[in-house]
Order: sequence, then structure tokens, then C-alpha cells
Amino acid sequence: MGSKNHELETKFWMALKSDMTMMLGLVGVEESHTRPMTAQLRGSEGPIFFFTARDTSLVQNLRADSRAIGTFAAKDHEIFASVHGRLSLSNDPEIIDELWNPYVEAWFEGGKDDPELALIRFDADRAEIWENEGGLFAGLKMLFGHDPKQDAREHVAKVDLR
Repeated sequence: MGSKNHELETKFWMALKSDMTMMLGLVGVEESHTRPMTAQLRGSEGPIFFFTARDTSLVQNLRADSRAIGTFAAKDHEIFASVHGRLSLSNDPEIIDELWNPYVEAWFEGGKDDPELALIRFDADRAEIWENEGGLFAGLKMLFGHDPKQDAREHVAKVDLR
């Protein structure tokens, strides 16, 4: 099962880097509903960074021990994930420079020095990742007697991301 977990973890990171949208929220904070955020990676794996504004409830409710949950669905619906970890304010100028792009700039009139700019860091520590083997291939397998419940169990992984 270890190689399947590793395979699904790799697919997750590749899909997140490509598709970039994750629903993110704080755990146990009533005012912090999950919201769509643009995820950015510095390499091929986490931590995951998000640019946002300081006045958002997400930033306003951040504490030193804040836990967060992120949910992800790949655009092609091949990979889904529920990711848990620690969320913190980063604001590292080196990382801001590295991840800065025209899409982020459009949100902040003052550019990288905009007083409302906040860079948050999501240090994921565990995830459950699902691979969707739907469509024609799955239908054909069922026709030939494969148990869809067993197939589904073979396409999910609980992964330690630390």
C-alpha cells in the first residue's frame, strides 16, 4: 500500500501545482468558513502558500497554533483531497518575491509593499487523497464482474505529509 500512497501523494501535488485552487479554512473558528484560495508551491511539494488581505476573517482569526483544513478537487476530477495542517502568517519578503505574479498584483494596488498584503503558509501534515477511476473504464470493469467498492478502496490513501 505504501507505493500506492506515494503515487497518490505525487498525483495530488502535481494536480495542486497545476490547478492551484483549494478551499481553505480554519478548524474550530466559527467565523472562518472555507473559501476558494489560489495555492502556490515553491517546489514540487508543500508548504502551500496563499496571498490574501489582512482584513479577511482567515487572517484576523489566525493564532500561533491555528489548525486549518484545505479541500481540493482537480479540474479533471481525477484527484480529490482533504488536507489538514497548521496555518500561519509568513510575509517572508524572499517568498513574496518568488511567488509574486500579475494575478496577485491585480489584487494589491500597492504591489508587494501594499499594507493589506498578507502571505499565509499552510504546513500540511496529513491528507486523505482519492483518485477517481470513473467513467468508461470503471463501467467496463463492472461489466466484467469487478466489485466497485473494492476498486474504490484501492484508490484512496491516507498520507502523512510531514
